Parts: sequence; C-alpha cells; structure tokens
Amino acid sequence: MLISFKSALKTAALCLFAWLSVPLAHAAGMVPQTPVLLVEEGMGEAVMNVRNTDTRPALLHTTVENIEDSDDVLLVFTPPIARVEPDGIQQVRFILQSQQPLKTERLKRVIFEGIQPASDAAGARVTLGVRQNLPVILRPAGLPVEREPWKRLTWSIDAAGVQVVNPSPYVVRLAKTIVPLPGTRSVNLPKTYILPGERLHVDFPLHASAQTMAVRIFPATTYGFAVDHYDSPVTR
Repeated sequence: MLISFKSALKTAALCLFAWLSVPLAHAAGMVPQTPVLLVEEGMGEAVMNVRNTDTRPALLHTTVENIEDSDDVLLVFTPPIARVEPDGIQQVRFILQSQQPLKTERLKRVIFEGIQPASDAAGARVTLGVRQNLPVILRPAGLPVEREPWKRLTWSIDAAGVQVVNPSPYVVRLAKTIVPLPGTRSVNLPKTYILPGERLHVDFPLHASAQTMAVRIFPATTYGFAVDHYDSPVTR
C-alpha cells in the first residue's frame, strides 16, 4: 500500500522511537541496562544487568527466542529464574555455544519478564510484569565493526516492485517504511531488519517502479538509534 511521504516520515520516526524506548518502556518491572545484547564470539559470552524497579521482590524470568528457523547456534544463559529485591540488580550471563565458527552476524531475541507472587480470596496466584523483548546480535570473531551496514544493501527494480538483498555479514536494522525516489509515496518492508544473505521484495504499481531511480530508507544503528535517512541507488 502506498502512503504519503509525510506519513512515511512520521511512521519511520515512530518506529525508531519504539526501538529506543523498548527497554525503558514503563518505568516499572524488570529493566535491562542496554537496549541490545551484543555477544562477541571472540569473548564467548556477555552479561546483561537487569534492575527490578518495582517496590516488591519479583522473580526475573529470562528466555531466548530464535529468529531463524534453521538457527543451530546455541545461546545458553544463567540463571533462567532469579529472585530480585526491590531496586536490586540481577546479572544474567549469556554463553555462546556453536559447533562451527560464525561467518556472519546472527540475530536472536531475549525476553526479560518479572513475576510477582500474589494472593487473594481464590488463593495463591502470580502476576506477570512488563515483558522486555530485546534483540540479541551474535558477532563473529574478527569481524570489523561496521557503523553503516545499510550502505551495503543492494536494491533492484523489477516489474512487480523493489527487491533488496543483504550481501554483507551484518544484520541491518531499519524502519519498515521506504520511499521510492523520485516520488512522495512510500511502501513498507515486511520487517524491521534484514539478515545477512537475506532477500526481501516489496510490491508496488508498475508505473511507480518504472520511474524509480533510488530508494530512501530510514536506518538505525546496532543499538536502535535513529540516524539520517539514506538514499540508495537501484539497478534494473
């Protein structure tokens, strides 16, 4: 669906703001120290400090979710459950276990959730707090830091719309909104990240694709901070 350029800018800004505010959303419950967990293969592990901002003790429940169905890289963590006192900090340790050396960055999600015991006339029960869902990026040993990985994306136009390929070893984060140029109408990517080697396609009208010379994207850094838009040339 095509939307106006002004709406596109607003949508992109809201998306990037959401990335920034995820770990700090609702100043209550379990709050992670940083908005992204980076695990360096060269180090083999990483830690995340999580603070209990509630006024009562709670259990911190940690889980890790795979993004890629075929992901065989294990990220084990300890402790999976821990009691955290009010304003207390629990350190969660993440350990990388892989059969083969990483060749590209890998993306997972980690979820921190507070569980509080409660009781009422019906008996004992538990209350679930705010879930903090953060991206986890696994970085291969020896991979240089890339500050602008979105510049490595390749964009092309066909009769059905625009296609983007990520030939780099980096995970690219960006808003769903993209704007074919020249023009003031936008379309949406299916998600807010592009994995290494991944290919995405967005449909839009034939007359629009015939005129497109570049694509404007709204990228974000590894930590989710919004940066200036970037205009990438397209090939046919």
